[in-house]
Amino acid sequence: MYFLDNQLAQQIVDRTMAIIGHNINVMNSQGVILGSGEPHRIGSTHEGALLAISQNRTVELNSASAASLQGVKPGINLPLHYQGEIIGVIGITGEPEHLKAFGELLKMTAEMIVEQANSLDVAQWRARQQEEFILQLIKPEGRDLNHLKIWAQRLDIDLEMPRVAAVLRISDDAGDELANSQLKTVLHLLETPSRGNLIAMTSMTELVILKPAFLDGKAWSAEAESLRIDRLLKRLPSELNARLKISLGHYFPATMDINRSYQTALETLNFGQQLHPEQSKYLYEDHALLVMLSGLKHDWRGEQLLRPFQRLIDRDKNALLRKTLASYLGHFGDQQACAKALFIHRNTLRYRLDKIAQITKVDIQKLDGLLQLYLGQVLLSRGQDQG
Repeated sequence: MYFLDNQLAQQIVDRTMAIIGHNINVMNSQGVILGSGEPHRIGSTHEGALLAISQNRTVELNSASAASLQGVKPGINLPLHYQGEIIGVIGITGEPEHLKAFGELLKMTAEMIVEQANSLDVAQWRARQQEEFILQLIKPEGRDLNHLKIWAQRLDIDLEMPRVAAVLRISDDAGDELANSQLKTVLHLLETPSRGNLIAMTSMTELVILKPAFLDGKAWSAEAESLRIDRLLKRLPSELNARLKISLGHYFPATMDINRSYQTALETLNFGQQLHPEQSKYLYEDHALLVMLSGLKHDWRGEQLLRPFQRLIDRDKNALLRKTLASYLGHFGDQQACAKALFIHRNTLRYRLDKIAQITKVDIQKLDGLLQLYLGQVLLSRGQDQG
């Protein structure tokens, strides 16, 4: 059952009075005036409307008959219907013989306004429900899978469709309000056309996209998805493109593992922004090792793994040694290239490397030692940046 409210009733009044030069009243299913060209009448009961509702017919009242009813002026009162139910009455003030030509036209106009408003309400409700469903679907834990399946059926969402998650983030350096406005611009582009994407805003500056994984209908292709992201970036205004970052997560064959795909996309974005801030697109495949190991950070194994670099952080107050280590790792242990990049003598570089080895108690001449410091550099530095 659909109910009229004051706002919609007044909208009907304003739009229909623009058609004819007569006062219009809109009453609810109890005969109470909700909207009127005569505002002082709003809230009063219209007995002519009650008669039209009770008899489900158009009621014409001339000056003589109107005088015998409370809150009534001469005019025509027509029942308003929605999906076969009477939801109210539209009344036109004036002598009935002059108004008959307008009656059905105004009734049809009013009912079309009601139907349009209800369609918008349904669409907005569905959009809110779908967004909340997506947020529940990507939760890392505590999901009620049976409830999600029932919810998906109600929203006509195919949970069995293979999907992969992408995360899109807008820089908020110009303020959350601008970032949110730009994010909605991107959201509109993604929905036009939708291509089967499920999209939800996870914050004022970030949204998640659950994309159909099989572009060719047969197999997952990270390369094909990467090209599609490139096409999206080209569609964006240049000023927005410069502030946007997007990452593509890992594809998991089990459809209910989409939350894991989301977590990998989120971690990929965080690592990508830290390691390559100049880029706009980050793929899980390019950061897979770091993403997979990031979960160890708060585990005892991870604490042991990161302890050497933590010692370097504690002792390296001006970050000189960490900068040296970062360059050394970036040049894959090539001392000559590293020294040149840092504008220092190779002897100075060797001294710093020896200092790093002494503090961390790690042999940086061995691959496992370098790997341990590399992981510490990325995981702990990221933690400090975000903290």
